[in-house]
Amino acid sequence: MERINVNLDDRSYPISIGAELFDNSALFASVISAGKRVVVVSNDTVAPLYADQVMATISSLSCQVALLSLPDGEQYKTLDTFNYIMTFLLEGNYGRDVILVALGGGVVGDIVGFAAASYQRGVDFIQVPTTLLAQVDSSVGGKTAVNHRLGKNMIGAFYQPKAVIIDNHCLQTLPQRELAAGLAEVIKYGIIADHDFFVWLENNIERLQALDNEALCYAISRCCQIKADVVAADEKESGVRVLLNLGHTFGHAIEAEMGYGNWLHGEAVSAGTILAAQTAAKQGLISNADVTRIIALHQRANLPVVAPETMFFDDFIKHMMRDKKVLSGQLRLVLPTSIGSAEVVADVPFDVLQDVIGH
Repeated sequence: MERINVNLDDRSYPISIGAELFDNSALFASVISAGKRVVVVSNDTVAPLYADQVMATISSLSCQVALLSLPDGEQYKTLDTFNYIMTFLLEGNYGRDVILVALGGGVVGDIVGFAAASYQRGVDFIQVPTTLLAQVDSSVGGKTAVNHRLGKNMIGAFYQPKAVIIDNHCLQTLPQRELAAGLAEVIKYGIIADHDFFVWLENNIERLQALDNEALCYAISRCCQIKADVVAADEKESGVRVLLNLGHTFGHAIEAEMGYGNWLHGEAVSAGTILAAQTAAKQGLISNADVTRIIALHQRANLPVVAPETMFFDDFIKHMMRDKKVLSGQLRLVLPTSIGSAEVVADVPFDVLQDVIGH
């Protein structure tokens, strides 16, 4: 088992990475004390696979454990589902000492984190991510939210978990499409922060697709370490943390316009990353050779590298102008400047964007 710490003073917490961690009672006991009331929140896909195992481990700590299963899908990451969790907790007379356990992918982690931040003004929660995307990205850093029909993750809070427990063995049950979507976030870290990691991905992408345990552990650990360092330096996204949004301004527009769940988050980020790279090339910020390598790696990961044919420039802009990086009415984009670095650019002309988007 590997351990990475997110250093945030008195709110610091560990990320534990390994195989078969769901049975590790000592690991759960380090953050859940005996006698606590615990609610495991999962979804209808993940709960039948892993909820009993996780609940049995927590129950062995002399804790009272309940399960709340949500419908599965990005389209359910809403205030209605948030309210469903609130109602469950209130009807169960749970106090401020309840601990929520988010067992699932990014949707479950985001909405449970927001529920934890809000219930009685804040209760403890633990992230137990079961998808590659959640393991390498969304479970770490304390971004919690629900979607609105006008924009993704527009209602939420920064609220850190008490721990992140990553069992890479559960990726064996992950559909190939979900695995590919997770690889989009893995590739992102190489583009923005680590040239050598990007090269490693070029040489090992097939090992990740084949769920090679050694390769998975390395990739997950590297991504978590990069994100932990960034979050420790800039928790509330006022500086360097913005770079983690490479491809997301375009990608969130795709998700919102196409309908949440029709394009997976990682698929939209993949197409968005290519658009960002092409925009950077138009601005002379990155070489065409680097853009070609970025496109090729996404293609090898079985990810989309073009935007939906049904989306036009105006469709993108109406969503992008609601992006959380917009300041004083000015659109700001994260653009790669090489493989291994990126920057925030605030003055991209709309005619350049229209040329890149294509129609």
